[in-house]
Amino acid sequence: MSPDLSRRDLLRLASAAAAVPLLNACAGAPPAQTAEPGTFTVYWNAGHDYQAYRKVIAEFEQANKVKVNFQKYQWPDLRTRLLADFASGSVPDVVEEPGGWVQDFAISGNALSLQEYVDRDGRAMGFPADWRPVTVERNSYQGKVYGVQLHLTCTLLLYNKGMLDAAGVEPPTTWEELLEAARKLTKDDVHGIALNQDHGYAGPWMMQNGVRYYDPATKDVLVPHEAAVEAMRFQADLVHKHKVAPVPVSGTDYSGPQKLFSAKRAAMIITGPWDLGPIKQTSPDIEIGYAAPLKGQEQATNAAGTSVFVPAKARRPDLSWDFVKRITALEVEQAATKEVGMLMPRLSWAELPEVQSDPATKAFADALGMARDASQEIRLTGQFGRFDDDLKKMYQSVLIQNEPADAAIEKFAEAARSYLT
Repeated sequence: MSPDLSRRDLLRLASAAAAVPLLNACAGAPPAQTAEPGTFTVYWNAGHDYQAYRKVIAEFEQANKVKVNFQKYQWPDLRTRLLADFASGSVPDVVEEPGGWVQDFAISGNALSLQEYVDRDGRAMGFPADWRPVTVERNSYQGKVYGVQLHLTCTLLLYNKGMLDAAGVEPPTTWEELLEAARKLTKDDVHGIALNQDHGYAGPWMMQNGVRYYDPATKDVLVPHEAAVEAMRFQADLVHKHKVAPVPVSGTDYSGPQKLFSAKRAAMIITGPWDLGPIKQTSPDIEIGYAAPLKGQEQATNAAGTSVFVPAKARRPDLSWDFVKRITALEVEQAATKEVGMLMPRLSWAELPEVQSDPATKAFADALGMARDASQEIRLTGQFGRFDDDLKKMYQSVLIQNEPADAAIEKFAEAARSYLT
């Protein structure tokens, strides 16, 4: 294991032996190390069990004469399980990860380089030419490919068209316009905008103000600091100074803004396609509008989404690669989008008629061209776990507790210097 494992990972490893039996019981599947020789084990996110992928699994089983052991987890449980497997040396054949793990595990030696397969089959499958560059970069390490992007999403400003029309407000395109619109939309028990307590939502604001999470040349974080302070202060002022947004509720639930939007208590939220289903299900009368990514110093949004990789000790890497090729094919992307509206990383996917004809899908697909991976540079240090813990503390102290942004960021930067220099 890598000496640069995060504190959270070390704690997970310490309890992994006790946790694995419980996790297996929850997943309803046997652990990888007890799988039969003809079994091919896949670790997958519980929310991504699509019929489009079940069809691929059935075809893969028939073509390769194996039985797929399809184990589904929530992300924290999946990481705990993986760490235990890495420690034991008995691993699954393919893993879906939530973004960022590929480089983590490439650094620690737990992910298999796929470069020889890409060199052989890449042109035929359209990789990397048909994948957005950001997705190739975030799954590569030291010039070699270690994972292939499965889904690619981003965040946009969603707004209640009826509320904006009634207030005579145009969809905002800049921070200044956002504040002006939020002021006009805030009245009675309705806020102009609802912000998320989850620090993962800090990325777009930082990038829109030209902030880098980490500068490898100076080994400093949130640079330039002045721009980072401005980005945090703007968000905090929406809540505490201008009072156009409610105070976010601290916790692990990131659906708070969506629930306020669905209840017509917030006119605007910043979110991704994952909130569209709940909004339409609970409030079908709301006509949703989609604004382009906001502009501070520049226009940008965050790149998010899942990838698939092969553990370094996978028993049959050739078979694992065959699964990766099948699950990331264009026709499979097309089927998953048709089934659940999922956004995808291929450039050719964005040109499909069903993508271009659906207002929501098209809005997010158009924004993907402005999507960036805010955390890639810090991930490559092997210290992302500690950084992420500290970022969460800083973000919530400013946004929720109204700590002065300059003091909070200086405290955060000072803590980061202790493990980055």
